[in-house]
Amino acid sequence: MPPLLKKLSRVLWPIFLLGHWLSCGFVAWMLLAQVNFAYPLAYQALNIDQHIAQYGPQNRYRDNFSDTSKQQHIELFSQINLAIHHDASELANITFTPRTGDTQTLLRADEVLHLTDVAHLIDEVYLLGISAVIAMIISGVLLRGNRSPLPRPKHVVFSVCGTIAILVVAVLIIGSKKVFYYLHTWVFPPEHPWFFYYQDSLMTTLMKAPDLFGFIAALLLILWLLLWGATLFIIARLWPRSRLSAKK
Repeated sequence: MPPLLKKLSRVLWPIFLLGHWLSCGFVAWMLLAQVNFAYPLAYQALNIDQHIAQYGPQNRYRDNFSDTSKQQHIELFSQINLAIHHDASELANITFTPRTGDTQTLLRADEVLHLTDVAHLIDEVYLLGISAVIAMIISGVLLRGNRSPLPRPKHVVFSVCGTIAILVVAVLIIGSKKVFYYLHTWVFPPEHPWFFYYQDSLMTTLMKAPDLFGFIAALLLILWLLLWGATLFIIARLWPRSRLSAKK
């Protein structure tokens, strides 16, 4: 390979591999969003019904939430998910109706503000995901056009999985809740509330935060890795064998 093309490949391969990794995460997020992040499964696994039965009656601002059904809980989460992905202005219109028949809004103003911040964050995630897909496609076309040899897939797998393992261990050492809280202070505006006690927030009670977020993070990582591994295998199979790197 000519020196210029070799130098170009050294730049393009990291872009392609990072773009591929981020694209798989983007697709994993979109797939989970379509199924409400498996909330019905988490509802069973995390005993959210018992959590609502315990903290619903303690809420200082809304009455009788514990008298709502599992189906209504699933529907409420679905409405929140739909709103933060498509129209955050609908958050204030989400209501629940207990057995008493007294319809009430689910979210207080601070909760609507926080979820609107989440919606803005998701918009940025989607922008990053689309950018990653474009970068992956462009760099992939250039690499293939320049007959650049594909790095050994096992080297890529070991590097990525090793990095993930280090991050997981670091989170376990630091503490998942500490990491969760730090990320919130880093991501959201400091003047906007994001921490809510169960007694003050039906949103937090409905989601059994932060347990649900840990469940979703684990599910997202599993699906992300599955998509990444499957597509990496396909890329390796479709890339001409003669162009594979000879390095071991």
